[in-house]
Amino acid sequence: MSPLAAIRPILQSPPLILAAVLMTLYGAYGASMLPYVSAIGVNGFGVPHGVFSVMLIVAAMVSVTASVSLGIHADRTARRRGVALVTTGVMTAGAGVMTFAPSAPAFVLVHGLILPLSNALFGHLFAFARLAVSRLPDPAERLAVQTVLRALYALPWVMVLPVWAVAIAAGTPLDTIYPVCFGLAAAMLAMSALWWPRDGHTPWEDVPSGIGIRQSLREIGDFGVVARVMALGGISSAATLYLVLLGLVFAEAPGRGDSATALYSGMVAGLEVIFMLALTRIVGRVSQVRLILTGTALYCVHLAGMPFLAPYGLVWLLPVAAAAGGAIIFTQPMAYMQELLGNRPGAGASLFALMKLFSEGLSAAVFALCTGIAGYGLAAVTGATVAIGSALALVFMDRRPR
Repeated sequence: MSPLAAIRPILQSPPLILAAVLMTLYGAYGASMLPYVSAIGVNGFGVPHGVFSVMLIVAAMVSVTASVSLGIHADRTARRRGVALVTTGVMTAGAGVMTFAPSAPAFVLVHGLILPLSNALFGHLFAFARLAVSRLPDPAERLAVQTVLRALYALPWVMVLPVWAVAIAAGTPLDTIYPVCFGLAAAMLAMSALWWPRDGHTPWEDVPSGIGIRQSLREIGDFGVVARVMALGGISSAATLYLVLLGLVFAEAPGRGDSATALYSGMVAGLEVIFMLALTRIVGRVSQVRLILTGTALYCVHLAGMPFLAPYGLVWLLPVAAAAGGAIIFTQPMAYMQELLGNRPGAGASLFALMKLFSEGLSAAVFALCTGIAGYGLAAVTGATVAIGSALALVFMDRRPR
């Protein structure tokens, strides 16, 4: 299916239009907020490194707890509109506190407790989209539409980051991101309040599962589910490790520096969107796990090669492999995890938070261990090996129907 053909069902469905706009705004919010949080906290408000580290740990725990519990609640009650309003409302409140009453204690409170609660929105939007595309008869078309929606989240990162780079270079204070993010979050809250379908009046059937929290947690904790989520986390750890190593590798390489870092990451992000749209021609025709394996292998070529090729011109070929692989490993695992729990899209989407937690912990362990032994090259090669091994494990586990 061509990208234009995959976009057509979105334009013909008001719920999918809402999902597309919210995904785009959420991408702009993330692209504005996430790259600068550490600089604002440590350099701007003087938050000690130890306090900042504890804040990140607490934030990860809050994010996972909120994503899983809200996903279970949405499936059990089929009240998804309320979850959308709560998460966008919390996001608006957190950005509002930092806009109108900024301080170091407020920063720790907002980024440690308030904003992590809103992270459940990402999975909730995918659950909403999955329900909306359930009306499409062709499974390949459903996968293609979801791939386009994921590309819409990535698109603002290509457009917004250069704007912020220019604005900051021109002297714009870094904490200007908060009023901008407050406006984006408020727009998402208003759109959810106005156009999110009322529970029980959706164009698709959304029957409450009635399953309690304890039983839902048992299902999520099933060995087969956890093993697959861990394998996907191992794959995702390659992307997490790339973000950690990028600036360090180019700062160390002769003739490189911050400008080369920005150019490399910009090339990867821009090409990823193109490859995500092109991916709509493939999804549904190729086994999903083998597609994930292929994407992982391509991404690992870029990760393992980056430290060794950074001083040479050949390094500028790696963003192609990174973007082609990233287009797959950033889109297909979410669709895969939603299918793990069948007709439970909320709980399925909440597995993304568990995958992300495992991914970040694994990449941190690889970085700490390998850089202490032999530097960034060993960390990159080890991270690539872990990711490839995780993808092979996923193929092995899926050799029989789930």
